Amino acid sequence: MKHKHKKAFIGTTFISVSLGAAPVATVADDTPPTVLDKIMVIGNPGNIDELPGAAHLVTREDISQQNYDDINQALRKVPGVYLRQEEGFGLFPNISLRGVDTSRSAKVTLMEDGVLTAPAPYSAPAAYYSPTVGRMSGIEVLKGSSQVKYGPHTTGGVINYLATAIPTRRTTYLKTSFGRFGEQRTHAYVGDTLDTEKGRIGLLVEGYYRRNDGYKTIDQTPDFRDGDETGFTKLDPMVKLAWEPDTAIYQRFEFKYGSSELDADETYLGLSEADYAADPFRRYAASRFDNIQSKQTRSYLRYTLAPSDDLDVVATLYRNTFKRNWYKLKDLRNVNGNTLKLSNALAGAQNGDGLACLKGELACTLRIRANNRDYEAEGLDLAGYYRFTTGEVAHEIAAGVRYHQDQVIRFQWDDDYSQLANGAIDAMTAGTPGGAGDRLQKTRALAVYLQDTIELGAWRLIPGVRAERLEQTYINNYAEVAAPRDEQRNSMTLWGGSLGLTYALNDRWTGFGSINRGYSPPSPKSATQGIREETSLAYELGARYADPERAVALEGALFLTDFDNLIVIDNIGGTGTGETENFGQVRSYGAELAARYDAGIDNGWGLRNPWFFSVTYTNATQRNDATSTDPESIFSFGRAGNKVPYIPEWVLSAGTGVETARWGGEISGNYVSAMYTSASNVSDQVNGNGDPDARFGMTDAYLIIDAVAHYRMNKNAKLFAGVQNLTDRRYLVSRQPEGPRPGMPLFAYAGVEVRL
Repeated sequence: MKHKHKKAFIGTTFISVSLGAAPVATVADDTPPTVLDKIMVIGNPGNIDELPGAAHLVTREDISQQNYDDINQALRKVPGVYLRQEEGFGLFPNISLRGVDTSRSAKVTLMEDGVLTAPAPYSAPAAYYSPTVGRMSGIEVLKGSSQVKYGPHTTGGVINYLATAIPTRRTTYLKTSFGRFGEQRTHAYVGDTLDTEKGRIGLLVEGYYRRNDGYKTIDQTPDFRDGDETGFTKLDPMVKLAWEPDTAIYQRFEFKYGSSELDADETYLGLSEADYAADPFRRYAASRFDNIQSKQTRSYLRYTLAPSDDLDVVATLYRNTFKRNWYKLKDLRNVNGNTLKLSNALAGAQNGDGLACLKGELACTLRIRANNRDYEAEGLDLAGYYRFTTGEVAHEIAAGVRYHQDQVIRFQWDDDYSQLANGAIDAMTAGTPGGAGDRLQKTRALAVYLQDTIELGAWRLIPGVRAERLEQTYINNYAEVAAPRDEQRNSMTLWGGSLGLTYALNDRWTGFGSINRGYSPPSPKSATQGIREETSLAYELGARYADPERAVALEGALFLTDFDNLIVIDNIGGTGTGETENFGQVRSYGAELAARYDAGIDNGWGLRNPWFFSVTYTNATQRNDATSTDPESIFSFGRAGNKVPYIPEWVLSAGTGVETARWGGEISGNYVSAMYTSASNVSDQVNGNGDPDARFGMTDAYLIIDAVAHYRMNKNAKLFAGVQNLTDRRYLVSRQPEGPRPGMPLFAYAGVEVRL
């Protein structure tokens, strides 16, 4: 097997040093054998120079140094990424890459260890589950043509979470911290790889725990006094086993099983404009019943075979499950005889009666919906890599086939709580299970891809093609539909292709460019109702510079993506009717720049002084008038030339730090410009019909500063402390799902990290 060990080592060393991180040996202890690079999007950091599209690796040190456990924070340094915060902890991320809409990260291919990780990637990809960032050893982000090997959503890009790898030597790790809002966090694992007569055997046992009380306070009523309980508890255990038999050819078996349990007192409900200005961390009494409980399980059995130096084969059998029930306020009934939607009530509809109901100051009925879902996803993925030369031209053929099936069962009900004029609950009427939704969406998908990496001197040409065949089923058992059982089926064929090019100008400069045709399929329900797949044509042109001796790295790219039949729902996060439509055409273009430099290494100061800078400019605009006149939809009444909701024009991150053998510190800042929250691009809380609606308007522009410091007690242990949102900035990050929502206030923490 031909691997570029020297180049890979240089890449790893440079990234570690430029971030002011731990010694390279610490990283190498947990690095899997090089052949396993094939299951990752980027693999060894040294591979980035060979990719024809923009790619970025968030390292273990990026995550650990700032004590991040929020994907919105962990991805701040990555250009071309747009993040709509929601609850302040990253539990339900809304991620966009290069202009796709942000709704629950549904247009981004999310993976963990190379396995699709969205609850039901085809049937219901909305990310109500997201891998826990704090337990990760890295995060890979890929945009451009290289994503042709991954699907089913290739209009945006790929995010691959890298779980802790089985260590190559005995390792015991413990990191625990305490912080504001009753924060407690512990990450621990133990693992080893042993040489035996039967071959190399590896084991990893890991646990991750986090809890806090939240930073919001619910209004009290005569029968409710627990207003400070707005936090969550999360538990993530995992085990990995590996065996490399002592055979003439390289083989590796790896088994992984993990789970993630969440119990969060989280709500969709925001605030009125006036109440947000007075106290953005307030919650109305009507939200006191809101709670989500979920459990995700993930497992795979992976077999890697390298029968020769020129051939690698990786087969992965996987299965994920996800169950959740978000019990939350749906709407208001009997508000002086009327029914009100939450966003209308927040904006002052019906002379403020709805807002009075939310505050517990008016007799009414609170309708609470049990948004109960059960997801399954499983499949078999087979990939092969074959290398050969013809004359002076070197090839690596990558081919893959994946059979995947997933489904979601929606089984909902509504409970009605009768509220008195003082906010106390007088009675509760339980709903009928399934009475607010009883349906199944299921997809069977067969995907194939073929990609050739052609290398001739300084040139590298990478053409690729991907095709998928989907068989979709939608069954509605909801009692209120015309027929007792409505069953519909649909099939579709999707295809994408790419052409990437890199040219090594010299040892330091590499140019790259690509063109990529992407696609994103509709859900089974949407497809059976005539919604077409979303497609895109993306162009990219950029360059990279790396000088490891001076600890300098740069990457810049220009991009342009034309979306067609953009798939949108009438809401973001579950409000509204939930209907889907093809919005039409959108054009997103812009520029990205990322730079890293370590002045300490470059000048021989005997300490590290890393600097980083990243900036993204984006112009994402609608190219046609919206056809929807549904006032519930934030994509209705849009006009050609208007901005796409929740895609900021400017995102900028910068930071610097100092690290010696004993101590170190870092300070960083993240700026995001203001965004429109609807396609109509209105500044006021008014929908397309002219009715009050708190989901419409703008977000704030904001600058958030984080700082952290550490002290090494010895080679195995260090103390750390930090502050996130150092200036305690109050800022509005979203008007979805239901009205203005704040970012997290100042959060201080301290802890200890031990590695043996």
